[in-house]
Amino acid sequence: MLPYSFSRRDMLARSGVGLGMLGLAGLLQEPAAAGTSGMMPHFAPRAKRVIHFFLNGGPSHVDTFDPKPALLKHAGQPIPNTRITERKTGAAFPSPFKFQKYGESGIEVSELFAKTAQHIDKIAVIRSMYAQVPNHEPSLMLMNCGDSIQARPSMGAWLNYGLGSENENLPGFVAMCPGGMPIKGAENWQSAFLPGAMQGTYVDSNQTSVERLIENIRSPHATLETQRQQLVLLQQLNEAHRRERLDPRLEARIESFELAYRMQTAASDAFEIKDEPQYIQDMYGSSVHGRQTLIARRLVERGVRMVQLWHGAGQPWDNHENIEATHRKLAAEIDGPIAALLSDLQSRGMLDETLVMWGGEFGRTPSVELSGNQPKLGRDHNHYGFTVWMAGGGIKGGTVYGSTDEFGFAAQENPVSAHDLHATILHLMGLDHQQLTYRYAGRDFRLTDVHGNVLHDILT
Repeated sequence: MLPYSFSRRDMLARSGVGLGMLGLAGLLQEPAAAGTSGMMPHFAPRAKRVIHFFLNGGPSHVDTFDPKPALLKHAGQPIPNTRITERKTGAAFPSPFKFQKYGESGIEVSELFAKTAQHIDKIAVIRSMYAQVPNHEPSLMLMNCGDSIQARPSMGAWLNYGLGSENENLPGFVAMCPGGMPIKGAENWQSAFLPGAMQGTYVDSNQTSVERLIENIRSPHATLETQRQQLVLLQQLNEAHRRERLDPRLEARIESFELAYRMQTAASDAFEIKDEPQYIQDMYGSSVHGRQTLIARRLVERGVRMVQLWHGAGQPWDNHENIEATHRKLAAEIDGPIAALLSDLQSRGMLDETLVMWGGEFGRTPSVELSGNQPKLGRDHNHYGFTVWMAGGGIKGGTVYGSTDEFGFAAQENPVSAHDLHATILHLMGLDHQQLTYRYAGRDFRLTDVHGNVLHDILT
């Protein structure tokens, strides 16, 4: 007699998933490394890994990588053909920062990113990005997950699903954000309906010791051998649990325990920057953003597929007032580390296979934000036009793609959506964005949904 009864529906469901469960023991004993999902690139990749600098809150494109001399010419005057903004804005507000040409390409860059600008001939600047709404939450979801409303897997989760990690002892996707999580929290690196193991692993890079960087990385009361025995017991309990219930989250939970066990030595090695030569540490700097950028290089060097570097929790770049002081302070925190990373990757022969990205969820208005009728000397959210740049694997450096209008209010020439950007990134990683799909709720989903065009003009 069976120890429990089940219905005809249960019988059919159990039969349907039986083949999939045959691989569970193998999953527990021999975790997959590259290609966790069993998939392979659709074609030869130009890049193998991604490092994404996410400037949370929306950096001003007209103060960084999109110079607009018309703002000075028309300073204090109304901007024609302006769009509806979230808050009341006034006249044209010239950038308080100087721009100059850099490199053989002669691309103009603000003094805010003078160190990064030394690498401009490696960089493709996309000046015609646009989003859908002028609000942080939906724009963060759009830029990270490809949809501003529905819960969808993040780009890092899709890469992890399609390609996996090249190191079985480290996660395929790591998100570092010092001082806490950004708005929308872990949704920015979620796996949604993809297997749970594909989601990003959050690291509070404000911390310096491995034990505090990654919670519970080491047990205070058990050796590795003891933990191994505990995991064997846990596996047996999970197997008993599986026989009673059907839950697709079980495999992800089992794999997360296994990965946590294996990470105890691998993560300690990856996050320990004291192993680096002093001149490398000095090049990146001792600030939190210098440290996390150096850790990012160490992670991708060890096979992590994507590392996302958040510039702080909250919205540090959300500068509605006094943008001269706030943008100057913020840029000073990351300009040096970005330049150091590009130099370091190139010297190690890694830049050709590493895609480096920079940008936020939207830009800022070229008109000054008003409080009543008084200017606040800051800029409101602007989703109509902003800038993102990419460098490294497969990118045609010294390139400017697209443009905003004369004042920088809206994308004008070659507008680029988040779907186009994601399609291009997947292409560089050897993935056809139309073919990287996952069956869920009766339809095939993809990162770009039914949109997206690869930006071939910025590719080598």
